[in-house]
Amino acid sequence: MHTIERLPAEDFPGCVKGLAEVLTDAVDDGASVGFLTPFDREAAAVWWRERAPAVADGSLIVWVCRDAGGIVATVSLALPGKPNSRHRAEVSKLLVHRDARGRGLARALLATVEAAAVEAGVSLLVLDTRTGSAAERLYLTGGWTLFGVVPGYAADPDGSLQDCSFFYKPIA
Repeated sequence: MHTIERLPAEDFPGCVKGLAEVLTDAVDDGASVGFLTPFDREAAAVWWRERAPAVADGSLIVWVCRDAGGIVATVSLALPGKPNSRHRAEVSKLLVHRDARGRGLARALLATVEAAAVEAGVSLLVLDTRTGSAAERLYLTGGWTLFGVVPGYAADPDGSLQDCSFFYKPIA
């Protein structure tokens, strides 16, 4: 059984190790989430620890999905602070550990973040993902609208460049 929970700021530091494991697994599996291999757990933990101030001030909301072994998936919602963008937010780091895939966790996390965005007064969500990825198919079948593809947006470890697809979804 899996449970999804929003991480309060006081619990966030205790979850960094599990979040780092999920992030490292995603990068090792070729996910285009801002990092290149080799990417170790300590580097992932440092990245997550650097998010703590944003979690504390509420500009970043992080959810985790756990099973009996610990954190197996996560998603984040970044809330902009600019006056003209308070109606929108960015979904980021939707990650499911390879050992937990195929169980509907990505869809459940996406539904969770969408519902929370509505509660936060957000009416528009945006995100990006590697073109042609399983994540792109998830968004296309989940009611998201593709609004553009940027060629060569992200680099792979071998130096090749990958296209990135950008999506939006009106909610409310």
